[in-house]
Amino acid sequence: MKFLLSILLTACVGFTYAQKINKEMLIVDLNADKGVVTDGDLVEQWKNQVSSFVVKDFSRRDEGRSLSGSGRPRLVKKIDALKGHGTLMFNKQELVNMDEDAFDHLVTGSGYTWFSILKAGKQSGELPNVNCFFGNLRNQPNNEGIWGGFNDDNSFWMSSRNAVTFGRWDKNNPYVTSKEIVNKDQYYLIMGRMAKGTGTVMLNLYLNDGSKAIASSPFPVNVKANSSRMAIGQERDAVQHPGRESFVGEMARFLLYDRSLTDIEMAKTAKQLVSYYGIVVK
Repeated sequence: MKFLLSILLTACVGFTYAQKINKEMLIVDLNADKGVVTDGDLVEQWKNQVSSFVVKDFSRRDEGRSLSGSGRPRLVKKIDALKGHGTLMFNKQELVNMDEDAFDHLVTGSGYTWFSILKAGKQSGELPNVNCFFGNLRNQPNNEGIWGGFNDDNSFWMSSRNAVTFGRWDKNNPYVTSKEIVNKDQYYLIMGRMAKGTGTVMLNLYLNDGSKAIASSPFPVNVKANSSRMAIGQERDAVQHPGRESFVGEMARFLLYDRSLTDIEMAKTAKQLVSYYGIVVK
């Protein structure tokens, strides 16, 4: 009887949580507890839980790697520090969606918001301070797209790039970075938001509490920007230098909205995710 009650309670809690998360214009929901296709514990696909969006999954990329299978992160289930939820462990690997155009509009005026449950490891620093946990950059002729990552010391950053100039960090490719360095033994909720508009808009970076940005920068939107394929664990589909701009660490959840959430929505969603995953907020 107690076992039955426990199952029913767990199901009810999961249902309640699912109803709480704002789904208005949510286009990507990657959840380590659902939709992870593995070969053993190596990940073949991470399926998008938003069935209505054109992007259905993010898949392994072994191309360019000397060791077969080295392009796959590892699934670990039932992490105590995450209230029993699972996580994907990345060690300079990436999962890529092959749709070339699905995310182009995010940087050209629609705005976007993303949330990710992450734990950083020891970054490789192969390209200094560029250890990305997601991105859809197109590097030629100029940088265009969105991305987020860790510096070598595990402070973290986000940016949009508008293709007006070619450079890692300038006014067209702003460096929105935290001062805080995250601990390698702790999970965090990291969030980013770009406001809607076709003029100059704001980029905001958040940690754990979505009520106040910890870093911000203006960003001049270019409506002609044309970004590329979205990757998780890497700044893009980088078959010519796999692992070089990838992060080392874990990701339990990744949410991406096709709009700029309001301040109230940001704070509410952050509170729900922090509670659901047991994130320690100091």
